[in-house]
Amino acid sequence: MKENREYEMETDQEKFWKGEFGERYIDRNIDLTLLSSNISFFSKVLSTMGGIKSVLELGCNAGMNLKAIKALNQEIDLTGVDINELALSEVEKWGGATTIVSSILDLKIEDKYDLTFTKGVMIHINPDFLDVVYSNLYDLSRKYILVAEYYNPMPVSIDYHGHQDRLFKRDFAGEMLDIYSDLRLIDYGFLYHRDPVFPQDDINWFLLSKYTKL
Repeated sequence: MKENREYEMETDQEKFWKGEFGERYIDRNIDLTLLSSNISFFSKVLSTMGGIKSVLELGCNAGMNLKAIKALNQEIDLTGVDINELALSEVEKWGGATTIVSSILDLKIEDKYDLTFTKGVMIHINPDFLDVVYSNLYDLSRKYILVAEYYNPMPVSIDYHGHQDRLFKRDFAGEMLDIYSDLRLIDYGFLYHRDPVFPQDDINWFLLSKYTKL
C-alpha cells in the first residue's frame, strides 16, 4: 500500500471519512448484491469505451467497484485511492488492485490511466475543493472520465445520517465540461434503487472523453 503525505489543510469532511463513520461505511458496502449490480453497471460503461488497459478510482473504499471491473476484464490494471486505511486493507486482502492511501485533495501520482472515475465520492467533498478533484480526474486521465454521483441542477447540501455539510448534490459532470473545453459527453444514465434485478443507489452517471482531433 503506497502512502502520500498528509494533506496540510484536512477538511471536516475528510476527518469524517477517516474516522469511525468511515469505518462503519465499509461494513455496509461489502455486499454480493452490490457487486452484482456493479458488474452490470460497469459492463455497460466499459462497452461504451474502446479497449482500456488501466483504471484509477478516486475514493475506492473497500474496492467493490474495482472488483466488478476485474470480474469483467482480468487484464485491466487497477489502482484505488482512499483516505481510509482500513478500507484499503480490504482491497489489499483481495489483491486485485494497487492501493494508495491519500486524500484526493493531496494526491501525488505521476502515472496516467485510460479511465479515471469517482462513484459516490464527490458528493462528500467540501465544495470549496472540488476544483482539485476535477483537476485530478482530468490530469490523470489519458482518455476517459466517469462521474457517477448524485445529480442536481444547482448545488445543494443534504442531511446525511443526521450530519450536516457531509453530502452535496450538484452537476459535477457539467461543471467539468464547462472547465475543460476538450471534454465531450459520450454517454450518461441513471441507476435506480428499485431496479428489480440490479438495484443501486439513485446515482446519475456521465462518461466523458478527452477530444482528440484525427
